[in-house]
Parts: sequence; C-alpha cells; structure tokens
Amino acid sequence: MLILLGVWALGYLVPSLLLGILMNIQVPQWLAFGHVYVLFGLYFTWYWTRTGQTLAMQTWKVKMVGENNELLNRGQALIRYAISSLWLIPTVLIYILFKYVFLSPLGHWPTIELLFCMILLFWPLTCLFDRQNPQGAQSIADRLAKTKLILVPQK
Repeated sequence: MLILLGVWALGYLVPSLLLGILMNIQVPQWLAFGHVYVLFGLYFTWYWTRTGQTLAMQTWKVKMVGENNELLNRGQALIRYAISSLWLIPTVLIYILFKYVFLSPLGHWPTIELLFCMILLFWPLTCLFDRQNPQGAQSIADRLAKTKLILVPQK
C-alpha cells in the first residue's frame, strides 16, 4: 500500500500541487480521478508485462501470468487492470442512488471510503464462486482476462 501511496504522491500529488501553486489551477474532480486511474493502470501494467510481479507481489511471492504461464502482453494487462477495477462501479451507483433517488446524501468522504472498502473487500471473494478449478480458484478479473496468479518457487 505504501508503494501505491508513493506512486500517487509522485505521479499525481506533486503535479497537482505545482499546478495549484505556480499557476493557480485546480483540476476538476473527474479529471483528477481519471489521472489517478491512468497512473495506477500504468504502474500495474508495466510491472505485469515486465516481470509479472509488482513490488508487493514480490513480497507475497506470487506472480501474474497468462494461461500458459507466460508473461502478460500489454493487452492482457490492460484488460486485467480494467476488469479488476470494476469494484468502483457498485460504490458509485450506491452513492448516486442515495444522493439523487432517495435525496439523502450519504455524507462526504468517510461514508464514500467505507463503501469503497466494503466493496473492495468483497471483490476478491469472487474466487469462491470459481467452480471450474476449486484448487486454483480465479477471480472474475483473472477468468475474463485469461490470467492467473501463481506462487513463485522459493530459492
């Protein structure tokens, strides 16, 4: 998590602060979200296509590979990232539902963060629904992107 915080700080926070301080420009929220989404996408796809492991995955001794245990190509990595980030959609839909349909805003960041965490917690549990290969169960993102996580043998 600290690595992603560093990627976010260098890739988003520093440029945003410089724009704000030097040019008095505040980036719209949708553009800021898009910037962070693309930034994290670049981080994950770069590591998955080069070594199959992000820095955190190296610690956990797991590797992201294709169906034949080969490194991911750029297309596979982008598909894997896009599908694995779909957990954002239910959170946004719940927020919109409460704000515009029920006319009862859920609050600001603490509530939104709670929704993100709840859905993010349940998204990886989709592995439990994989009946094709119960021993090496795959998440929805892995199944659709034709990728899998494997354990890296200890040296």
